[in-house]
Amino acid sequence: MVEIVDAKFITSAPNIDAAPDTDEQNEVVFMARSNVGKSSLLNALTNHKGLAKVSSTPGKTRLINYFDVTFLDRDSSQKSTAKFVDLPGFGYAKVSKSIKYDWEKNLTDYISQREQIKLFIHLVDCRHPDLDIDTSVSEFLFDNCAPNQYILQIFTKVDKLNQKEQSALRKKFPNAMMVSSSKKRGMQKAIKVIYDILHEDEQEQEGIDD
Repeated sequence: MVEIVDAKFITSAPNIDAAPDTDEQNEVVFMARSNVGKSSLLNALTNHKGLAKVSSTPGKTRLINYFDVTFLDRDSSQKSTAKFVDLPGFGYAKVSKSIKYDWEKNLTDYISQREQIKLFIHLVDCRHPDLDIDTSVSEFLFDNCAPNQYILQIFTKVDKLNQKEQSALRKKFPNAMMVSSSKKRGMQKAIKVIYDILHEDEQEQEGIDD
């Protein structure tokens, strides 16, 4: 069993130039439309209620927030660290066009140029799975994702759907995950998937050694 046993805020950056300098490819980027439940998911995954601030004003935050996260593999007692990166919500911003343009350019540059990113997690509200903006984001990620980077789609607020609706969503998006932050549903599975992707090189090496 893998758990997140510690998480703390490191810093905020307005763009890629101000991002933390590191040689490790251990960043997990969380991105979503505003009001999809990104902050709530971060808090649920890390079991830290106040880690990511849940804003009452969608689109208010325009900084890239970094968190140090510590994983513990209970089976091997091995600890490892990674960085969770909280990107500003897209698609909802009551700001001037010039500010919005600069903001979106900063995010685009970050996503396409930040080599330290290992995993992009694209969060989608399960009640609105086919919005044009989410489709555009998915296409952008696939077009700009490097061969050594991964993309994971997670549907949030799955507790809002009945069983029939959940089944239909799984059938349509078989590679996506479903979670409910409020019900703590799907958290353990999500943590394990994130952990395995971060440690894929080590696991491949172990397979070779065996």
